Amino acid sequence: MPSSRNSRIPVGILGATGAVGQRIVSLLADHPWFELIELAASSRSAGKPYGDAASWRLSSPLPEAIAKIVVRGLDSESGEFRSKILFSGLDADIAMEAEERLATAGHAVVSNAKSHRLDMDVPLVIPEVNHEHLALISVQRKRRGSNGFIVTNPNCSSTGLTMAFAPIEEAFGIESAVVATLQAVSGAGYPGLPSLDILDNAIPFIRGEEEKIEREPKKMLGRLASGGEAIDEADFSIAAMVHRVAVVDGHLVSVLVHTKQHATPDAIRRAILEWSRERALSSPTAPRDPLVYLEAPDRPQTRLDRDLGRGMTCSIGRLRTAPGGGIRFACLAHNTVRGAAGAAVLNAETLVEQGFLS
Repeated sequence: MPSSRNSRIPVGILGATGAVGQRIVSLLADHPWFELIELAASSRSAGKPYGDAASWRLSSPLPEAIAKIVVRGLDSESGEFRSKILFSGLDADIAMEAEERLATAGHAVVSNAKSHRLDMDVPLVIPEVNHEHLALISVQRKRRGSNGFIVTNPNCSSTGLTMAFAPIEEAFGIESAVVATLQAVSGAGYPGLPSLDILDNAIPFIRGEEEKIEREPKKMLGRLASGGEAIDEADFSIAAMVHRVAVVDGHLVSVLVHTKQHATPDAIRRAILEWSRERALSSPTAPRDPLVYLEAPDRPQTRLDRDLGRGMTCSIGRLRTAPGGGIRFACLAHNTVRGAAGAAVLNAETLVEQGFLS
């Protein structure tokens, strides 16, 4: 880890003017390990000071020093990137090519985009859950003939769900799960949905979302295959139903899970708390408690609980048995912090701690 502010690692942000990019800016503004030196965006923003190019939408003020950074373009015409780590908040259609090109050029690309999440040799990581999957980086480096690589964080709903599943899978095994999400409007980016579409409404469809939720947790809860060149996905099924609701931040998920071994609500609650104690990390963005269990019968709630652990803690509640078998519960994660920008920054901190940037 950097020993002083003068030895911080230079980093940049791709897609810096967007909703996720702005959140990453806020998390890096005074980071003890990383120095934000480059901000990249589309050609219409390139050449402008960041304060003019970005329509700042966070409640915390934009730091003056960052506002003065001149935004550069994504392509080589703007010159080579100087950053060792590039955080990507790019839209998926742009991220596919840009992230691969920059990784091949030798950069560590830490991506929030969906484009490479399911690539065979790209780690899809929640550090408390599956940091060992970072071993795939060596496979990427060999393929590219470069020290660069891509590491991804999961979809914003897959994040909280996978964190809730992890102690259950470890202690009892998961046979199958049915989940229903209530997803905040910030998950659609800015400007998001028209007000007449979402006010006084809930929309039972988000394009591509169910497919992500049904696949990504299985990769993260899988094991490195023999030889360490791919992931053997976890052997359980997920059926997902998704809904966009009129909440600003926070994705709430209702879950029905069937376990391979008999499990009671009390046993699962103990497993959750023990897992959280054992898996807690000490890096700057990591929360003291990755998971918390809330005893009140009406929790977690988005407005009350999304900011636990500075938005990095996943909260679980309402553990109970279901008629016909299985266990029911609710889990909540802050979608733009733990489910997006904070996840990327935590992944980068884990890369530093494990020596992948040395």
